[in-house]
Amino acid sequence: MTPPPSPSISEDDIDYHERQDPHRRAGEVSEVILGAQDGLVNVLGVVLGVAASTGNNHVVLVAGLATTFAESISMAAVAFTSSRANAAHFEAERKREYRHLRKVPALEKEEVREIYRSKGFEGDLLNQIVETITHNPDVWVALMMAEEHRIAPVSHGESLRASWVVGLASLVGSLFPLVPFLFFAPKTSMAVAVAAAGAALFAIGIYKAKRTVGKPWRSGLELLTIGLMSAVLGYAIGAIFQVPV
Repeated sequence: MTPPPSPSISEDDIDYHERQDPHRRAGEVSEVILGAQDGLVNVLGVVLGVAASTGNNHVVLVAGLATTFAESISMAAVAFTSSRANAAHFEAERKREYRHLRKVPALEKEEVREIYRSKGFEGDLLNQIVETITHNPDVWVALMMAEEHRIAPVSHGESLRASWVVGLASLVGSLFPLVPFLFFAPKTSMAVAVAAAGAALFAIGIYKAKRTVGKPWRSGLELLTIGLMSAVLGYAIGAIFQVPV
């Protein structure tokens, strides 16, 4: 049973902590940005290159859609496998810590002491903290994983969620430079695609800064610059290798 909150904690405090300014998962923002930026920038470079090379919207759409779906599936798979690799790394280090507790407990105990000494604890209080933590092997290992290795467990569900978020973000991001080729002539489509992609990248940068730290306009300009570099490179390659269609 969860104990009631301290009388000094008001409902406004709880509302602010839980609803207005809740803690975020470490990978929550990075997964959205990774997928959206990757899909958007890659497809932008492809469609501009193909458009500059062929001047044919049908070919651009085929190439763009092929890239979009291949990119989204690939990014989702990479997010899943990299997350599972992190989970395997955590489990390997966790087992290693249990082995160290059995084989060299005095050394591991001294590591705990050093961790809390570095935090400013001394004397009897430090000894009491060390004895309390090292009395329970599970607590001891959990502390070493968090404080020494600075890694956290990753569940299978978290890996699946990361895969879906990255894949979906990549798919949505890819549509910004692609959709204009459904409605406009090739040259107009290229200009609209660059403008749409640039606006989307700038918005993603602002989102990143607001959800983490940093100046929104600077973060927006950073992603916008990446997109423009991709646009210039893609267009240049397409213009060099003209293909009659």
